[in-house]
Amino acid sequence: MSRWVGRIRRPVRRERAELYLLLMLLSFGGSVALTRLFLELTGYPQLGSGRIHIAHVLWGGLLLYVAALLPLIFANRWVYLVGGVLAGMGVGLFIDEVGKFITQSNDYFEPLAAPIVYAVFLLSVLLYFRASRPAQREPRSELYKALEAMEEVLDHDLDEQERQELEERLRRVAQGERHPAFSRLARELLEFLHSEELRLAPQAPTRVQRWAQELGRFEARWLTRPRLRAALAGGLAALGAYWSVHAARLLLGGGSTPRLAEKLSELTSLGRLTSERGLSLFTLQLALEGTVGGLMLLGALLLLAGREPAGLALSYFGLLLTLAAVNLLTFYFEQFSTIIGASVQLALLLGVSYYRRRFPRRRPPASVDPASPPALSV
Repeated sequence: MSRWVGRIRRPVRRERAELYLLLMLLSFGGSVALTRLFLELTGYPQLGSGRIHIAHVLWGGLLLYVAALLPLIFANRWVYLVGGVLAGMGVGLFIDEVGKFITQSNDYFEPLAAPIVYAVFLLSVLLYFRASRPAQREPRSELYKALEAMEEVLDHDLDEQERQELEERLRRVAQGERHPAFSRLARELLEFLHSEELRLAPQAPTRVQRWAQELGRFEARWLTRPRLRAALAGGLAALGAYWSVHAARLLLGGGSTPRLAEKLSELTSLGRLTSERGLSLFTLQLALEGTVGGLMLLGALLLLAGREPAGLALSYFGLLLTLAAVNLLTFYFEQFSTIIGASVQLALLLGVSYYRRRFPRRRPPASVDPASPPALSV
């Protein structure tokens, strides 16, 4: 037993793991939304006849099976791109039918299904944010990624820019002293990269690379700091105002408000307010909506006033609270009609994260003590 345990190694994050996770997330969310939309427009048709009904959970299982097989059979890097898309579609088709498997009556329209689907998607989003953080550079993980990049040599697809990036990674390992074997392997690979036998692919940009270059030029020209700050402040203010007004109109008017009575009657007829607990959850949802609405309005005002650190922090916290808590309740009461709103919130959260990453906080210059003597120039 100790022999097998000794062979277990600390996992290493794969190069471009965040891209594969992003493809999986987009495929996941798209498959759920498109499946629900298709079934709603077509009247929920059934594939099969008589006793046989081929549910789309089976197609999801098939896609998941194919996504699991691909990396077991093939070693090419494109396998992870295809596998990420197929895995996201498979999970979406599978989890969409969770209502049938948490009820004795196999109820596809069980109200708890939507929050469960959203919770699984949210966990995947949190995993994506985790994988998007800069990885720690240490010799073992750097060599893993360098050896993976060597696949470009086998496919005769290594260009000059990729070779320079690979050389930089290998030099960091070769200069290390803690792992002599790793350093020697890195030096051998560096020697190979400079050998005459190596043939580089012509550095002609592909269509995707040209699109990326165009996107980079658009980003540098149009997504300036003032414009992006104004766009984020406008989106946060609009979302915060909507939630604040919506919650206030329902809560502050009391039970005699026609709008509130109509909403409660509608939810009761749908079977989502069948107990005092349901009414308490609905009240909690409205209170949380008002709270995050106020946070976003305040964050937008701070951004417009130039107090970026406080404004971004409040906005980020409000959006996280919305995605992690408010939407779980909203999906229960409103079901999948909340998908568009949740997508807008996620887009704003990504926008805030992008802003903080592209425009980091300016550090004030070091203060100089006027009493201290000036530095002597030589």
